[in-house]
Amino acid sequence: MLSRMVVKFPAGPWELDWADTYKAGLQKLCEGNYGVCLLDYRLDDGQDGLQLLKMARAAGNQTPTIFLTAETDPALDEQALQAGAMDFLVKAEFTPRMLARSVRYAIKLGDTLEQLRLLATRDPLTGLRNRREFERLLADEWQRCARFQRPFALVVADIDFFKKVNDTHGHAAGDAVLKHVASLLTGQLRTVDHLARVGGEEFAIIMVETAAKDAQETIQRLLVLLAESPCALPDSAESVSVTISAGIAMMPEDADTTNALFEAADKALYTAKRTGRNRVVMATGAKHAVKP
Repeated sequence: MLSRMVVKFPAGPWELDWADTYKAGLQKLCEGNYGVCLLDYRLDDGQDGLQLLKMARAAGNQTPTIFLTAETDPALDEQALQAGAMDFLVKAEFTPRMLARSVRYAIKLGDTLEQLRLLATRDPLTGLRNRREFERLLADEWQRCARFQRPFALVVADIDFFKKVNDTHGHAAGDAVLKHVASLLTGQLRTVDHLARVGGEEFAIIMVETAAKDAQETIQRLLVLLAESPCALPDSAESVSVTISAGIAMMPEDADTTNALFEAADKALYTAKRTGRNRVVMATGAKHAVKP
């Protein structure tokens, strides 16, 4: 029935994919790039769509979802919305036109919510995560690593002489440098790592399941690459050389709280600045600054 309806939706063509088990449905929803999910309430083995949607949301999936069910209980409607559904349709009552309208509504609302999520979690200039989102990710990673006894590295980095760039070339040049550094770091880090802009010219990186030696070597490579990659200035033939200084702290060796870990990395960064810049310093050996 749905396959006959979907192909007639306006603004198509639309394709209908499906899964007939809870496990397959959850996997497809989390791995696929779908415009909308039409989710049945009653699933196999006594499981239901509410559970599936909650698990998908917990895994970070934000696909707009419409509940389809034979149930008419208003309480279920409310539960579906609380779980993250965009709409709730009773099978015996909806028509092709009603379903098409619900799909359009779900997509529009999903786009709006995604824009709000970006505003809440992303730095508007660089597109990186902002400080609030970074602190949430740091707390999550701390809990995960404490549970499974796996280390991670926290890097705090700062652009050297950034004020001089602004004073000499203007704030548009400063913005270009920030985006240049953000782009280079993004391109060189692993997809599992978390990069954020946490201050004016300050960046932070969570390097997941990384030993101290590997973290140090990675940041040294980034310092070399950045120093060899001048930033082109907007509306100018000029370019400026850009370097960064960095401090690294390890969990669990260097701190017993997330705040203490950030402070340890920040102190190592200060040592890198004080001892000449364009270098990386480990919190556990802050007196040993390593130049690229």
